[in-house]
Amino acid sequence: MHIQRRPSKKLAAILTDKSQDYGHAIFLLSDEPYREIVFKGADAPYVSKFYDNTLSCYSFSKSLSLPGERIGYVAVNPACEGADVIVPMCGQISRGTGHNCPPSIIQQAVAAVCNETADLSVYETNMNIIYDTLIDLGFTVVRPGGTFYIMPKALEESSIEFCKKAKDYDLIFVPTDGFGAPGFFRMAYCIDTEKVERAMVQLRKFVSEVYGR
Repeated sequence: MHIQRRPSKKLAAILTDKSQDYGHAIFLLSDEPYREIVFKGADAPYVSKFYDNTLSCYSFSKSLSLPGERIGYVAVNPACEGADVIVPMCGQISRGTGHNCPPSIIQQAVAAVCNETADLSVYETNMNIIYDTLIDLGFTVVRPGGTFYIMPKALEESSIEFCKKAKDYDLIFVPTDGFGAPGFFRMAYCIDTEKVERAMVQLRKFVSEVYGR
């Protein structure tokens, strides 16, 4: 009987095979701050569970909805090759780049709520409002399965020009050319739902007056 592997196990198998092919360990740096922000019960497996040579990077700013509070950690799988060297090395790198010693008050605050999250359901509510509006206006866009960003295709070839025009309607979008996706733009919805609803009124006005939709 064929049993389909979960994506995390498939990734682990690929990395293990390629490590053997190349004759040295391949380390996986897993960016985990958005792990809890998933929609419709989607599963976001913890990759380190399936692949030994994993370094997990985490920030509490996303799960606790604390933008700007850059406090988190790098967790090294105990079975990772060279873990006894990597852990102190990460500490030294942090000191050398000036990212050490966050204020004691924020450390104490995070320690008190490290197993908690903000009301993350707000993100899904906001996403649905924006997604439905974009589809209604004729945008090409994929419904996000998590996080608090959505990346539609601009209504003209240059997403940079599109975003410049949107500013005249108090809409701040980010062209995704720098993310390797020219022609698209990014919208963030980590704000109050009421603000999202007001922004959709402006989006409809912008699209109608500038692009005739």
